[in-house]
Amino acid sequence: MSGVGSSPATGRRLDATPMVSLVMTVLNEERGLPAFLSSLRAQTLPPDELVVVDGGSTDATVPVLQAWGETAGMKVTVIEAPGANISRGRNLAIERAQHQLIAVTDAGTCLDAGWLAALVAARTQDVDVVSGFFEPTWGSRNERLFASVLMPLLDEIDPDEFLPSSRSLLITREAWQAAEGYPEWLDYCEDLVFDLAMKRAGLRFVLQPAAVARWSARETWRAYAKQYYRYARGDGKAGLWPKRHALRYGAYAAGVAGVLGPFPAVVRPLLVLGFAGYCAKFFRRAWRRRPPGVRATLRFLAAVPAVVVVGDVAKMAGYPAGLAWRRRSRSGQ
Repeated sequence: MSGVGSSPATGRRLDATPMVSLVMTVLNEERGLPAFLSSLRAQTLPPDELVVVDGGSTDATVPVLQAWGETAGMKVTVIEAPGANISRGRNLAIERAQHQLIAVTDAGTCLDAGWLAALVAARTQDVDVVSGFFEPTWGSRNERLFASVLMPLLDEIDPDEFLPSSRSLLITREAWQAAEGYPEWLDYCEDLVFDLAMKRAGLRFVLQPAAVARWSARETWRAYAKQYYRYARGDGKAGLWPKRHALRYGAYAAGVAGVLGPFPAVVRPLLVLGFAGYCAKFFRRAWRRRPPGVRATLRFLAAVPAVVVVGDVAKMAGYPAGLAWRRRSRSGQ
């Protein structure tokens, strides 16, 4: 593992806001970094330092970060740790960070200009974790479709139950320590496990919807299915949401049984109504984020059931793979 740092001559702003370290991990992010770094430079409240852990990029990710750090107006530290997964990278970055307030994001995002300012403003003495929000951005029809259908709307969120993504998060160093860091044994869903550990430690969360990080979904159906397979495999590895996954298997099993059963003419209309109800929230999201034009909107909405089914099938394939890994891991202890 190696590290490089740069410390520009510009000074800290003269106000009473707390010092903040921004941490993230990267792997072959050369293409997406310019947009992210541009959004970071535009922050109304810039972080006091940026600490990045590179997991072994083979493109120009590290040189891009190093070059940007020369004129960034903040201290930039790039730690090269080939083979480090996301959890290991975040833990390394937080260990190296100099300040007690830690903002966390992903390189694939674009941060609204007021992102960090909103996170810091929501943090009070009795708040340990500030949950930022996220919104979709897109450059293609598929990206718009997947993001529109799958990303929750703000009015769907229960602030008391919301588990923040680590693409938009502010924590204290003490909160990270109380959770014993990100789980380095887990490759996906690591931020949810980290959130739940902080919840178990009795830490106080607050939702700050004004702190928006924007990110795009996958560009192809295959990449989308692979992503949700991995998410569900992570659930299985971590033992998360067993009832939720069981309900999904049960619903699809009932649907198949209804179609193949002896009374399809009676059962099929009920199945259609049931599936429509299941998809209602996804249609609502798609409608709110619909493209302009009647024909484009109709095509967009017609694709919603396919997005739901492909994602569900990917989850139903990934979850048992994660459970199998979990059993093997336990038997090997």
